[in-house]
Amino acid sequence: MRTADNRVDTILSLYGSSLAGRYPAGEVRAIVRAVFHHQLGWDTAQLELRRDAHLSESELLRVYDPLQRLRAGEPLQYVLGLVHFHGLDLKVGPGVLIPRPETEEMVDRIIHQGMVPKVITDIGTGSGCIALALKRAFPQAQVHGIDVSTEALAIARRNAERNGLEAEWHHADVLDAAFTIPPGTDLIVSNPPYVPRGEKTEMSEHVHAHEPDLALFVDDDDPLRFHRVIGVLAYQALPPAGQLWFEGHKRHAHAVGDLLHGLGFAEVNVMDDLGGLPRFIHAVRP
Repeated sequence: MRTADNRVDTILSLYGSSLAGRYPAGEVRAIVRAVFHHQLGWDTAQLELRRDAHLSESELLRVYDPLQRLRAGEPLQYVLGLVHFHGLDLKVGPGVLIPRPETEEMVDRIIHQGMVPKVITDIGTGSGCIALALKRAFPQAQVHGIDVSTEALAIARRNAERNGLEAEWHHADVLDAAFTIPPGTDLIVSNPPYVPRGEKTEMSEHVHAHEPDLALFVDDDDPLRFHRVIGVLAYQALPPAGQLWFEGHKRHAHAVGDLLHGLGFAEVNVMDDLGGLPRFIHAVRP
């Protein structure tokens, strides 16, 4: 490791010059704050007050090592191995999709829309972010998290233990003809793969080069494949007044709504996210 000296300000300058080609200046500053907070426990005020301070060799290594991975394009969340999601601290790694603010927003909408579910099933659970956030909000509910990836389920289990929450985890493929929804489910939630594979080159490199294709992409010729299969299963499994919530692609969210209307769901609503893009689909079993 070569730096001019071990002053904090020198490291901040190094982050700025090293990451300038990948991130806007404001995002680089946010990344630096996150690294110093996670690695050294410093908050933003401490970081500013200590700009002229000298780091010990061990402290220097702890804030310099993440830079090497960030330079290579690895997402910050994987570098730090942690994401804050709806009041939870969740471990993440290359085997799971990084939870997005839009997904957090969907969880918020579910919690505040008035239903008190008894059995919740999260299909494509990944890190367990949706399942565990809903378990925290509805502690009396039985929660099931389902994923085709054993690596994802291992991370979800660790996140449940880390946050002191109980859920049942199932290794299963929703596209398998033998797949069934757990009995008694009255709330089904899913953030399935919905990005058409042809849009891969439009995405940031640190997303498509590092996050799992399995959790992101769907074939261009059938972008609603997962929504359709889950919609059919949900209509068969949910009791009257049972609810289905989807996250979907901004270009296909209204098509998912039309699909659910065609399956017989009532009160189908397509809702915009905070960015003003159609993102969430909510349907009620008549």
